[in-house]
Amino acid sequence: MQFDLKLPLLGFEAVSKMELQKIDEIFLRLESIGDGPSFTLINPFTLREYSFDIPSSLQALMGITPESNLLIYNIMILQTPIEKSTINFVAPLIFNTDNQSMAQIIVDNRADFGISEPISNYLKSPSNA
Repeated sequence: MQFDLKLPLLGFEAVSKMELQKIDEIFLRLESIGDGPSFTLINPFTLREYSFDIPSSLQALMGITPESNLLIYNIMILQTPIEKSTINFVAPLIFNTDNQSMAQIIVDNRADFGISEPISNYLKSPSNA
């Protein structure tokens, strides 16, 4: 599904349209339409409790209402092995599937969210499975 950016991605201000592709229930791929970046995304709700408030200005910009169908994902930096990969919980991506709009926000004042948290913090070890 293609999305129009309502706010620029941090560091990629020239990107205006991106395509979201589901890999599985946890991972997705976000690719720029045309030249530009691509990202591996992760569903944060499969890993931890995760909530934040969407500012009213962004809700208006993206046409978000209480009935809107929203998706929330985080950018993941893949490493080998996978346990060394990191997740950015501070700058989630919000997708409104009703009007194909998206934006990235910065979640302020949350000491429990890191900008580069190792995925190993959330993986079950074989002895705990």
